[in-house]
Amino acid sequence: KAAEQGHAEAQYCLSVCYYNGNGVPKDGAEAVKWLRKAAEQGNARAQYSLGVGYYNGFGVPKDGAEAVKWFRKAAEQGNARAQYNLGVGYYNGLGVPKDEAEAVKWFRKAAEQGYAEAQYNLGVGYYNGFGVPKDEAEGVKWFRKAAEQRAANAQYNLGECYANGTGMPVDHAESAEWFRKAAGQGDTKTKAEP
Repeated sequence: KAAEQGHAEAQYCLSVCYYNGNGVPKDGAEAVKWLRKAAEQGNARAQYSLGVGYYNGFGVPKDGAEAVKWFRKAAEQGNARAQYNLGVGYYNGLGVPKDEAEAVKWFRKAAEQGYAEAQYNLGVGYYNGFGVPKDEAEGVKWFRKAAEQRAANAQYNLGECYANGTGMPVDHAESAEWFRKAAGQGDTKTKAEP
């Protein structure tokens, strides 16, 4: 009833119910209908979710430009997941021209909010010098932030940095510890081959 009366948060919640089949039959088209209503009213979570829908082709045709449009709306409201996905769009040239500096800008916004995947990608940017001047020590700093949040890819990279002395002194014990943590989460790069 609240959704039908135009309440954006209720519209968003109703879309989630249709998406998951909670209390109503699972219905992608109905989920997108309510999601769009909430997104058009400025609900950042709905805008982000609609962007994901366009990115994956759920309930709507795949459309990178439309995905980026909705990610941007949510990102500008401070939604960290949308900021990260907007960065991915710029990095890959999905729906927008490829622009590594713009990608890093959005990764940084999400990373500063503690979003681990953005911290990892920002670390990769600094480590490899894409979108920002190469700075291995700064890359390591962001890998560490993501690794401490249990991001296996960051744990693996941090282990590599300790093993090779990249951006920090060599420390094989620390390297082994980070490799162990990554392997414990299923990171196949760190598992021994038979």
